[in-house]
Amino acid sequence: MQRKSPLKLAIVDNHNLFRKGLITLINLADKHNYLVVFEAENGRDMIKKLDSKALPDIILLDLDMPVMDGFESMSWLRDRHPEIAVLVISMVESEEAVVRMLRLGVKGYLSKDIEVEDIHQALQAIHSKGFYYTDFLTGVLIGNLSQGAHNEADPASEKSPAWKNLTENERKFITLSCSELTYEQIADKMCLSPKTIDGYRYTLFNKFNVKNRVGLVLFAVKTGLFKL
Repeated sequence: MQRKSPLKLAIVDNHNLFRKGLITLINLADKHNYLVVFEAENGRDMIKKLDSKALPDIILLDLDMPVMDGFESMSWLRDRHPEIAVLVISMVESEEAVVRMLRLGVKGYLSKDIEVEDIHQALQAIHSKGFYYTDFLTGVLIGNLSQGAHNEADPASEKSPAWKNLTENERKFITLSCSELTYEQIADKMCLSPKTIDGYRYTLFNKFNVKNRVGLVLFAVKTGLFKL
């Protein structure tokens, strides 16, 4: 189904051949609903080409670029154009890089080894839900949460509207869900029955419109209920 106006995209990558290949993938995915408004070879080039009257909806950003890399570019975008969503497409897949970009606010992270359906799903998800996390990314995210010494909610999260409507036990359940504990172990830790934990699970899945534990964890991070 064609949109009233196409989703505006920008591609920031220092490899011209990859940029052209990505445009081909985008056109194969749905050329009528996507419009590439500009290409840039690094962050500085991106800044020059950004037009405040025609900003892209989503920027497809590489990390490893000369002059101004993806980290610097994302930091600049976060401070000056937080309304622009950023999807990283990069061969850099270290946990440190992924978590750093998540903290900077990227909405998705893909490897350059992608297919037409991958890019289409990512763009559609970011446009409709605000984020797109693959199994690889959620694995890194949950692993980082588990290793992070705090399995505690960020105090600032109590200002979040989502947090205010939760009971104390629901808050604790969300915090413990952001770990490698099984639901049975969470029940033991909270001194509750597995059936009660199942009740919290179904209630929160419905309340936040998520389908599984990964979705709940991502929602918690995205809304500030849990801080990386």
